[in-house]
Amino acid sequence: MKNKRILNITIILSIVLFLFTGTYSVKANTRSLEGEYALKQLVVLSRHNIRAPLSTKGSVLDSATPHTWFEWSANASELSLRGGLLETAMGQYFRKWLEKEELIPENYRPQNEEVRFYSNAKQRTIATSRYFLSGFLPVSDLEIITKADYDTMDPVFTPQFTFLSDTYIDDAKKQMEALIPDLSKEYQLLTEVIDFKDSDAYKNKEVNDLVNGDTELVFENLKEPNMKGSLKTATSLADALVLQYYESPDEKAAAFNHELSLEDWISLSRIKDVYGDVLFTAPIVSVNVAHPLLEEIDSEMKNKQRLFSFLCGHDSNIGSVLAALDVKEYTLPEAIETKTPIGSKLCFEKWEKDNEQFVRVRLVYDSVDKLRNISIHDLNNEPVSYQLEFKGLNPNEDGLYKYDDFINHLENAIKQYDVLLNKYNASPVIIPKTGIE
Repeated sequence: MKNKRILNITIILSIVLFLFTGTYSVKANTRSLEGEYALKQLVVLSRHNIRAPLSTKGSVLDSATPHTWFEWSANASELSLRGGLLETAMGQYFRKWLEKEELIPENYRPQNEEVRFYSNAKQRTIATSRYFLSGFLPVSDLEIITKADYDTMDPVFTPQFTFLSDTYIDDAKKQMEALIPDLSKEYQLLTEVIDFKDSDAYKNKEVNDLVNGDTELVFENLKEPNMKGSLKTATSLADALVLQYYESPDEKAAAFNHELSLEDWISLSRIKDVYGDVLFTAPIVSVNVAHPLLEEIDSEMKNKQRLFSFLCGHDSNIGSVLAALDVKEYTLPEAIETKTPIGSKLCFEKWEKDNEQFVRVRLVYDSVDKLRNISIHDLNNEPVSYQLEFKGLNPNEDGLYKYDDFINHLENAIKQYDVLLNKYNASPVIIPKTGIE
């Protein structure tokens, strides 16, 4: 009777967990295709892994709190040692998965342009690519392609405006401002966690109270969308806190001796998510800034020689690409960054069944526990997998799209760039060629 009672409690808890998280397991909402479909190609758009905060010592980041930040293992904006370990483990997992799906053999050494690694030229993206490659193809001497001078932004990975007009800016502002929610609770939590009002920057009036309604959007050709105001300041601080949470073994120390729940960390990270959404996911903004990367993905998916492609950039790249492709709204489980988690992989997969080709699109990423504990991946301990859906496309019973339908959808997203040029009577700014192949 006692064992039966325990079993019933376990079942009830499992049901509650499912209802609360929307997931049975670490595979989240992704259905296994094993034995039914054959994997034919994989194109990955990756966000870099864990880095040090973007701001350097002596910046407002330091002076906006009386506390001392985590001692990072890397310079500002660069990949941390933890990030390198996590990315190597992720590369090893992808190797084992693709071997299992028989896309590549064991100890694979690519031939004839079968595999391509192309990275933005920033340190954190090159290093992420290098660590992933070392886990993915440990016996290969494959090179990582960069097309810009080291530590500069490659135009393909720069989510920048390549055309502007007065009417376009007016419409973009309306769309972007509509994405700004009330963040009063998040700002209050952030202020308390970093003891903002006890900081030198606050006392010296270098920074003001974090408030709603003071966001000023900034538009400039060949520059990324930008902003001024509380949301930008709060994002810099929340970003550093979240990175500190990933790196620090002591959760309380990561929160400057405050007791925070997982929901609190999600709230802090929401500030960052909103910032990215506002700048890069408004419909007419995403079509503009994601255009070069959409063309790159389209080219890779249509390359008949290619088995595997790895494009390494930033959260802004994943966010803008998905928005331009009209992704349905989603919130990722087992993450505090619920849109584009650190190190996440946007996977465009080509599958075949009964001589018909299909596409599955999903985000693969480490759970927050794996980020903090660096557990090694294998086929029995997989990263989180979340399958995405797109407006205007009808999936089959397994959640896959017909290949031609998805390619048409992708091509239409690319064509929308010219539609906007015509609508706003604008001409694209010529992007200067820089760097090396």
